[in-house]
Amino acid sequence: MTLRFPDTGHFTGLNTPVRMEYDIRELSVEGEIPRDISGAFFRAVPDPVYPPLHEDDVVLSGDGMISRFLFEDGHVDCAIRYVHTKRFLAERAARHSLFGRYRNPFTDDPSVAQTDRTVANTTPVWHAGRLLMTKEDGRPYEINPHTLETVGPFDFDGKLRSQTMTAHVRIDPQSQEMFFFGYEAGGLCTRDIAYCIADRDGVLRSEQWFEGPYCAMTHDFAITERYALFPIFPTVTDLETLRGGGAHWQHRQDLDSWVGVMPRDGDVKEMRWFRGPAGVSAYHVMNAFDVDGKIHLDLCLSETNAFPFIRTDSKIAREQWEIGGGFIRWTLDMNAAEDTIQARPLGPPGDLPRVRDRDQGRPYASSWYLSIDPKAGPPLPGGPVGAAFNCLLRIEPETGAIDTLTMPPGMAINEPVHVPAAAGTAGDGWLLATIDERHGDTYRSELWVIEASAVAAGPIAKVLLPVRLRPQVHGWWVPMKELQASKVGGTGRPG
Repeated sequence: MTLRFPDTGHFTGLNTPVRMEYDIRELSVEGEIPRDISGAFFRAVPDPVYPPLHEDDVVLSGDGMISRFLFEDGHVDCAIRYVHTKRFLAERAARHSLFGRYRNPFTDDPSVAQTDRTVANTTPVWHAGRLLMTKEDGRPYEINPHTLETVGPFDFDGKLRSQTMTAHVRIDPQSQEMFFFGYEAGGLCTRDIAYCIADRDGVLRSEQWFEGPYCAMTHDFAITERYALFPIFPTVTDLETLRGGGAHWQHRQDLDSWVGVMPRDGDVKEMRWFRGPAGVSAYHVMNAFDVDGKIHLDLCLSETNAFPFIRTDSKIAREQWEIGGGFIRWTLDMNAAEDTIQARPLGPPGDLPRVRDRDQGRPYASSWYLSIDPKAGPPLPGGPVGAAFNCLLRIEPETGAIDTLTMPPGMAINEPVHVPAAAGTAGDGWLLATIDERHGDTYRSELWVIEASAVAAGPIAKVLLPVRLRPQVHGWWVPMKELQASKVGGTGRPG
């Protein structure tokens, strides 16, 4: 039987399905990889096994794959495996797709009416010696970090009540607690948001529920040393639309945005809501910190939803290049009586921001995110927005200084992870990022090692790959000592 995927942007270009699991030992390297880079770069990669039930399916419905680049003594190995979710196993048994439109269970085959439909394809999360594959529409799946085999669904030993868990957790660099949330926590289209804290050993010590102003796609959030912040943007859903077979999300330009703020170790009853501008959207937060009663929330903001398929479903006729926005600082004054937000531009439009782990929730001197430079030629087609990023920015938010690495024409860069320099070593560490390059009608991939403080200088080493990679969503760096002490898979050298 020939598998025919739709001829749409969600299944062509960089989004063309690869559908391969593999282990490759000893990848070729150009240049020299610093010996301090020792550990694993885990990547979440959506890659559909079967053509979808509906032609208008989107890249975000792709089956989750966990990918790993293992660095040791200047050598690099790679591997990738499908996450064996209940959805994946059901479709593998049937040998065809059973689940319908993106996040709409009313369009599924009746045989899977009670089956967990998450694909666990968004972020590999490492905490307390465990590797979790997450997607915000369900609970995570635990993965053996040494073999990439799926352990199974993860619910914190039965303690997690929320039906969902965000793909964007925040880990405090001092306490090593993991702060996270789940929206639609009580079920489809509910306004319920569960705010959770797991201690440094991975034990769920707190779960509190509150209601958002409306049921919204709440993709990311932030912590400071004192507060937890919940940005709410008007990409909304309702049961009537879903029951009619419609799209899960519609963006509303007329609805206000909001930021809920509470003491991060306090009670949700202490939540205070700040009103933001109408119609705006942000998928990812760079960082947040509080100083003298003011909270600064730095995020990648756009004037409408950045995903074309959501704008289409919302009847918003706006092309990708027409969307304004930028890297913006929202300031919330906790001492003021007003619920207003002050905004200040920090940098050009972009997304997939990254700070050092040690800067989480604290004032920070520099950070990184991706953008598109139109002077570098048309971006490669791919990813959920249909256009891949072609430049990496290092930005100092307080000084406004920006350092830029622009890809040559026909190349794209994925979200980087930061690898800190060894203790007592000079320098700011490195960034690891996969690169895509078009060659005629085909693509090839590399992994670049970039000095974090000198991105414009380009890579100091390139890891060459004999297989094409799918665009990742998010990644995570795990040092070798932590990897060897994992709670699943035993100790010793991974591989």
